Amino acid sequence: MTTSNPQVRRATIEDLPKLVPLWQQELLATPQLEKRFKEFQVVESKGEIIGAVGLEVAGSEGRLHSEVFAHPEQSDALRALLWERAQVVAQNHGLVRLWTQFATPFWNHSGFRYAGAEQLARLPASFGTNPQPWQYLQLRDEAAAPVSIDKEFALFKQMEKERTEKIFRQAKLLKLVAAVVVMAVFGLLVVWVITWFRARGLQR
Repeated sequence: MTTSNPQVRRATIEDLPKLVPLWQQELLATPQLEKRFKEFQVVESKGEIIGAVGLEVAGSEGRLHSEVFAHPEQSDALRALLWERAQVVAQNHGLVRLWTQFATPFWNHSGFRYAGAEQLARLPASFGTNPQPWQYLQLRDEAAAPVSIDKEFALFKQMEKERTEKIFRQAKLLKLVAAVVVMAVFGLLVVWVITWFRARGLQR
């Protein structure tokens, strides 16, 4: 892949103007996806969203959906980045299984298998009724599925702490910049006043 230093992260509201054309390009249900943009993981390079995939969570089940790529020739390389990210997100949510209706070979090579009647009985109804075949990947044992509320709350607190610290760092930087600007303006004002008085003195 020729893309340099791609960043893989969760989508933000600022990404919507870049995601919409990609969804439209694939004839996806854009109005519905706009409301669910937080489900998406994206690959960004040089300010451009070059790939994205949705990960819907229902209890201990997850569904990969709506993958899009700006450059088709990079799709599998970008899928690899998004798949790595999706596995981390799935682990953080304590998911038991991941489901998808993607038919590209990449997902078969990643361990997904077509679901039989026994597996389909566990498919959440909220994942929709699309007639395309379902594939699934077992991530962990059913018995190990429940994730404690304390663990989830601790994860949430950690994320909020990091976000708050980032905001404070940005505020400190802005405060420092403002102080430098004020000092510079004050210095220029002093120089101007001194120059003005000297000029008046010379005129006398």
